Amino acid sequence: MTARAPEHPHDGSIALAPVTPLWHGLVAVYRAQLSRTRVSRVPLLFVAVFQSVGIMILMRGVVDTDSDSAREAVVAGSSVLVVAFVALNLLAQHFGALRAANALDYYKTLPVRPAAVVLGMAAAYASFTLPGTVATAAVGALMFQLPLANLWALLVVVPLSGAALAGVGAVCGLLAPRPELATLLGQMGMSAALLLGVIPADRMPWLIELGRDALPSSYGVDAFIATYGTPDWTAFGTNLAVCAGVGVVMLTLSTWAFRRTARG
Repeated sequence: MTARAPEHPHDGSIALAPVTPLWHGLVAVYRAQLSRTRVSRVPLLFVAVFQSVGIMILMRGVVDTDSDSAREAVVAGSSVLVVAFVALNLLAQHFGALRAANALDYYKTLPVRPAAVVLGMAAAYASFTLPGTVATAAVGALMFQLPLANLWALLVVVPLSGAALAGVGAVCGLLAPRPELATLLGQMGMSAALLLGVIPADRMPWLIELGRDALPSSYGVDAFIATYGTPDWTAFGTNLAVCAGVGVVMLTLSTWAFRRTARG
């Protein structure tokens, strides 16, 4: 892919720099954003892991630990909750704050495509969740006597569910008219991921089960659950395919929202 040639206006204005290819722009934004979050990511991850482990301790006292489905749902739901906390909740707050401070204008001056800005930020937020998710899943497996053999599956579950949730978070942050609403939407999404993720799907009322099906994090939870016991790799792949599809749609929508916000 080649860089887009600069336009040469005839009204005396200064031509913008050539727009870099999408991949190069994405990598540049990703590295810059990862560097900015380097200081805060350790305490943020500590909070996310501490929260998820605390929920597992709480659930151990109230769920039927003789039920495989209950134990698997608690551990898988708590693990994916780390992703939801960072990729959905924090990213919605971040975009809401950028919009409120008119800081998105800075990215308009860069020779990168809007898609690269959104994808780079989403990838930076989603990528530093992996250590916390693995730590939560390992602690949960030991706490609920589940196998550790397929923890490698998180290498796939985290990026794909993270992409879907980061897309939702970016859309909330970019379209919410006020930063307070972006924060509210992010926290509501994370609460939904918590409540609908740690409770086994077969114990939910029909109507709430429909709400669970509409939540992208549920497919990440179901994919991780499919790796326990006798792994069901077909269900694993199907659920991750849904995460990938939702991720593409939501990141495309967030790119459109970024362009719309930048024009406004």
